[in-house]
Amino acid sequence: MFPSDGTGGASGPGGTPAVVSLMDSSRTALRQGLIGAILLVVASIGVGWLAGSSVLIRTPLFIFARTSPVAVVVSTVLLCVGAILMLRAWLRLAQRLKGFPAGSRPVLIRAFWLWNLPLMVALPLFSRDAYAYIGQGRLMTNGLNPYTNGISALNNYFNLGPDTLWTEAPTPYGPLWLWIEQGAVFISGGVPEITLIPFRLAGLAGMVLLMMYIPRLAAHHGMNPDRALWLVALNPVVIVNFVASAHNDSLMLGLMIAGIYCASVKRPIWGIVLVTASIAIKPITLIALPFVGLLWAGHRAGWTRRFMCWTGTLVLSVVLLGAAGWVNGLWFGWLGALQTSSAVWIWYAPVGLFSHAAGWASSVIGLPGATVTDMIQLVGTVLSIACVLWLTLRPATRGALGMSRGRSTSKPLDDLPYQGVVLRRMAWAFAAVVLLAPMIQPWYMIWLLALFTVTGIREGWQTRTVYYLTTFFVLIALTDQLSVFRWIPIELVRGVAIAVGASMALYLMFLDPKTHVLFRHPRKAKS
Repeated sequence: MFPSDGTGGASGPGGTPAVVSLMDSSRTALRQGLIGAILLVVASIGVGWLAGSSVLIRTPLFIFARTSPVAVVVSTVLLCVGAILMLRAWLRLAQRLKGFPAGSRPVLIRAFWLWNLPLMVALPLFSRDAYAYIGQGRLMTNGLNPYTNGISALNNYFNLGPDTLWTEAPTPYGPLWLWIEQGAVFISGGVPEITLIPFRLAGLAGMVLLMMYIPRLAAHHGMNPDRALWLVALNPVVIVNFVASAHNDSLMLGLMIAGIYCASVKRPIWGIVLVTASIAIKPITLIALPFVGLLWAGHRAGWTRRFMCWTGTLVLSVVLLGAAGWVNGLWFGWLGALQTSSAVWIWYAPVGLFSHAAGWASSVIGLPGATVTDMIQLVGTVLSIACVLWLTLRPATRGALGMSRGRSTSKPLDDLPYQGVVLRRMAWAFAAVVLLAPMIQPWYMIWLLALFTVTGIREGWQTRTVYYLTTFFVLIALTDQLSVFRWIPIELVRGVAIAVGASMALYLMFLDPKTHVLFRHPRKAKS
C-alpha cells in the first residue's frame, strides 16, 4: 500500500476479478478515447501537415479533402470533436477508476495503446515541426552545419513543408537529435512520408519511457503510481503534442524522467548519462543537471560534497556531449543556437504579452518600443536564471518542504523527503524558465506536469488546475496551426475550430452531467 496523496486509494498488484471489473466499468471511456484518436487520423487528411513534395497531395482523396472548402471545414469539425472526445475520455477514465485501486494498471496500459497507436498513421497535426526535422536532417546529409545554416540553404527548401521560422534559423537541437534526423532522411531517401516514421517512433519511445518511469518515480515518493500514470502519460495534451505532432520533446522528457529516477535510486552515473542524452535532444534540460548532482550528493551532504557532485555531474555530462560533438564534427555548436526561438512570443505568455504591450505603449508616446520590449524580456530571462540558481543553492530542510506547521526549521531531512524537495525545486526551476519566457508552447506544460506529478498533485484546487490547463492547451492546439490552402479563408476555418472546440469544452466544464463536477469547488467528482 502507498501513503495517501489525496487520491483516496493505493495501487498494487490486483487480482483478475478486480482487473475485469475495472476494465468493464472503463469500457466506455476507453472506446471514447479510441474513437477520438480515429477521428483525429481522419481529420489529418484534410488539415494535417503535408510537404509540398509529397505524393499524397496528388491523390484524389487528398485533393478533395484539402481543396474543397466544405471538406476542409468538415475535417476541422472532426478534429475538434476527436480532441474533445479524448479529453472527455481522459476525465471519465479517472472517474471510473476512482482512487486508482489495485487492478488499475492494466486498464491504463490498454488506454495508452488504444489512444496512441492510431495516431502513429496520422499526418502531423497541430504543428509542422516534423518537417523542420526533415529539413535539418537533409542539411546533415548534405554536409551542411545546421547550427549555422537554416533550411533555406537547401535547394527547393520550400517544398519541405517547414514553418517559415525554421527556413533561416539554425537548429536549437542537440547532437543526438541531429543524428536521428540524419538517420531518418538517410533511411527514407528523403521521402517525406517515410521520413516521418522514425520521428513518430521516437515520440512513441518517449511516451513509453514516461509510462515506465513516471509511476516508478511517483511510487518512490509515496504517491499513487497509477494516478501519476493517468495524469501524465494519458493526458490529451501529451498525446496530441507528443504523438499527433511528433515533437522531439517526447523523447527529451522521457530520457530526463528516466535519468531522474536512476539518480533517485542511487544510480547517479546512469542518471547523468540519461539526462545528458535528453540534453543532446533539446538543451533545455540542462536545468536538470544541478538537481541530479544534489540527488547524487544525498541528504547528509555538506557544501564540499555538493560542489564535488556538481562538478562530477558537469564534467561527465560535458565529456559525453563533447564526444558526441567530436563525432559529428559540430562540437558545441548548439550553444550558439539556444536563442533561436526567442524572437517569437504569444499572447498567453505573461512576459510576452506584457513586453509587447509595454513596447507598443512606449512607441505611441515616442519612445523606442522595440528596446522596451527587449529590455523587459531580458529582465525575464535574468530573473529565470536567478530563480534556478536560488532553487539549486538553497539548503533542503524541513522548513523548505513545508513539513513543519509552525515556524520553519533548519533540521536536515531524511533521504526520501530530501529527494522530494530536490525534485519539487527542479519543477519550480522549469516553471520559472517557462513562465518568464516570452513564448510558451503547449508542450511546455507537459514538462511541468511530469515534474510536479511525481512529487504530488493533490485532489482539490491542484487537480482542478490541471483540468483547466489541459482543456486550455487542447483548445490552443485546435486553433493554432491548421494546414489550409491559401485560397480557403483561414479565418473561416479557424473560426469554425474556435466555435466547435470552445463550445464542446464549455459543455464538458459546465453542462456535461458526468464531467462538470470535476471543474467545480468544493463538490467531488462522481462516477
